[in-house]
Amino acid sequence: MEKKDIKKVLDKVSAGTATPQEEQAAKYWLHYFSKDDIPELSEDELNQETEAIYKSLMKEKVPVKVNRLWYPAVAAACLLMVVGAGLFYYRQHNPEVKQVTAANIVPNDVAPAKNTATLTLADGKKITLADAPIGLIAEQRNVSIFKTADGKLIYKSKPLKASETTFLDNPELNIISTAKGQQYQVILPDGSKIWLNAASSFTFPATFVSLKQRKVELTGEAYFEVAKDKSHPFIVKTDKQEVEVLGTHFNVNSYSDEEAIKTTLLEGSVKVSNSNEQKILRPGQESLLAKSSLVIRNADTQEAVAWKNGDFIFNNEDFGSILRQVARWYNVEIIDNGNHENLHLSGTVSRSKNISAVLKALEITGKVKFMIDGNRVIVAK
Repeated sequence: MEKKDIKKVLDKVSAGTATPQEEQAAKYWLHYFSKDDIPELSEDELNQETEAIYKSLMKEKVPVKVNRLWYPAVAAACLLMVVGAGLFYYRQHNPEVKQVTAANIVPNDVAPAKNTATLTLADGKKITLADAPIGLIAEQRNVSIFKTADGKLIYKSKPLKASETTFLDNPELNIISTAKGQQYQVILPDGSKIWLNAASSFTFPATFVSLKQRKVELTGEAYFEVAKDKSHPFIVKTDKQEVEVLGTHFNVNSYSDEEAIKTTLLEGSVKVSNSNEQKILRPGQESLLAKSSLVIRNADTQEAVAWKNGDFIFNNEDFGSILRQVARWYNVEIIDNGNHENLHLSGTVSRSKNISAVLKALEITGKVKFMIDGNRVIVAK
């Protein structure tokens, strides 16, 4: 739908006649568009529509009080606070900052994750990708490895020599690993694209030539856009499960400090299996593997891949999980001495901002307070 259709959809949401897809679109617009992007609505109309929308969308969950979505007094950001409901929203309103004053500087602030990783070749050689030059950085038998100007790693096959055919049954394995505060993207020789989140590791054959299946291993989190090849299934192995696909888009979250391994499907179909059972996912579904139990449920796909698209999106997220995501992304230690076992928050904040912006967005709820102390973040409330 075009922006000109926004007001019609907002009217339908307010009247309670919107479809689930239209409600999702309304949420998206409220997250991502400033009032200047919606020419049909005046500021007063937008404020009225916003309050009506959130009352409609949230009425079955929690009592909602919305004062204003757009705060004219805030020059650089648009903040929405749903008082008492534990919801927060923080969004950059004007990306062009002409001058930074002393009042904008937060002591000990931490920058977001960098686009870098470590590549470990089959012979054990390690390459820090942030320091690697643009262009050809390594060669392995029938594969050339390039770094692009925009910071991606691309594997390209080259003709195989007759003397090299003996290695095909035992291909060379490469590893791309990110530390906390890092992310990276790699394109495999078959054209499959992988986005690697912070504190993750991805092990894969440098070439899939002659292999019956394209089997890779993951720890941490990655988003996959797998090139279609019906005769060569693509299999992602974690420590407790395997995901088998022919060609599709999906996300796997397998951090060891999370309660469950989550596999979310956006397009196509995948088979998820562990030692006890296997299940098929359809688009819009996700599997949760916890304590050897594999459960299928409907997914919020926008939330699942928000990290890949440059956002934190939390939908009634456990506070502890939020802190772990922030700690991985900003490479900080977070100390929580409070009693927050039952605290759940929802909202959106850009991952491109310094950590102070994320913490401020969380503080808007009135439920928590933070203090930055060097590389540590202390939950003071």
